[in-house]
Amino acid sequence: MNGPVLPGRLRSTLLILLVGPPVVAGLVLAGLAVPSRPLLVVGAALVVLGVGVSLVEPAALPVIAMPALLVVARVDAGGVDLSASDLVLAVAFWPAVLLAPRPYPPPLRTLLWLSAAYQTATLFTVVANPSVANTVEWFHAWLLVAGALVVGWAVGRHGCARLGLGLLLGTAALLAVGTVVQGAGQLAAGDLGPVYPTWPYEMHKNFVGTVLAFAAVVAYARPVWLGWSRRWTLAVFWLALAGILLAQSRQALVGLGVALLVVSLRRDLHRRRSKLVLFLVVPVVLFVASMVRDDVESGNRHNSVFQRISYLADAWNVWLADPLFGRGLRWWNGGAGVQPPNAELEVLTSAGVVGLAGFLVLVVGVLVVLWRLDPAFGTLAFSVVLVRIVQAQFDLFWSAVQVSVPFAVAGVCLGAQAWHAEREAGERQAAQRQAAERATTAVHP
Repeated sequence: MNGPVLPGRLRSTLLILLVGPPVVAGLVLAGLAVPSRPLLVVGAALVVLGVGVSLVEPAALPVIAMPALLVVARVDAGGVDLSASDLVLAVAFWPAVLLAPRPYPPPLRTLLWLSAAYQTATLFTVVANPSVANTVEWFHAWLLVAGALVVGWAVGRHGCARLGLGLLLGTAALLAVGTVVQGAGQLAAGDLGPVYPTWPYEMHKNFVGTVLAFAAVVAYARPVWLGWSRRWTLAVFWLALAGILLAQSRQALVGLGVALLVVSLRRDLHRRRSKLVLFLVVPVVLFVASMVRDDVESGNRHNSVFQRISYLADAWNVWLADPLFGRGLRWWNGGAGVQPPNAELEVLTSAGVVGLAGFLVLVVGVLVVLWRLDPAFGTLAFSVVLVRIVQAQFDLFWSAVQVSVPFAVAGVCLGAQAWHAEREAGERQAAQRQAAERATTAVHP
């Protein structure tokens, strides 16, 4: 996972050799397709622009990708249906992996090996259930974890952590504004139901809830190395929390509550945090419990609680049909069933016992690695990944945006730690040189 260090000019040349021929071929094909598909020319031009910008500023595409990771709108790419977030992540990965500083630190290498372990475990189901969709999803899962880590690392390692996370948080704040405004309109009309935002694009309540939970954790953690003002981050935190409450995303609230406990109680020598937020966790838990109780007492077999119980029972039967290797990744596509609303059962039905073992290694290993980091950098990385893992105990796990964003944030934290360590080492060396020069001048005036 940690290759040799390539000089900047060599890496740029390698990028040109890898990307140049496909770009030229794409431009030729785009030129031939101008009369029928003019948007193809625009796409080709953007690819060329991206390559040129990356050669001048290697961190440009990874930084630009950070806010775009939140875009869940679908894109039809040559018959393959994927989210805009996936497409942006795939594009940003190449300059990140080719042009970002090396070597990778031991924690990042360990995380990449953990991702490789999961990919190896799920490779068995790809072989046992051969299909294009199965193979594509195998690469997709790798991109959501390892690819996001590498892109985040590039942002932090180039010293752009504040800009990258600021763009991410600002975009999440816009989503929160849209959710709150729509929710206020519903309340004014007497509609007490959950908000399904439609601006700037349609979103499920649990999707927007999870995204806003990520934003709330980043805003509340507010590591000192980001240099953000307390007033701005608190405003984003309360705005995100309001959006989650209006969306009534219960699993997001539970994940956020657990993460806030970690951030509040973990000791950080660089940042003192008020423990008053702990009093917020209790009413949040009571709010979630009351909603679940109301669903159970209603007797409505079609509400979210009873639907989840039904989906879990169906998923269990699916796993029993092929317990070792599962039915294949995303077996529920095409109307074959429903994606199980639980991370472990989702993997169990998809990749069997073998895949679940790899998944548990990945999840536990990632949390252990991030917990062992310097709390100044590791608390945020650990907490934002923890939000996703806790939330996925009651909902889907392998879903675009909701997996890539926390791992990208973790990558940013790792890159920022390396960048600050390098800068501090440089400052110490400069101070030592100045001291040596002063001593020499004093001896030989």
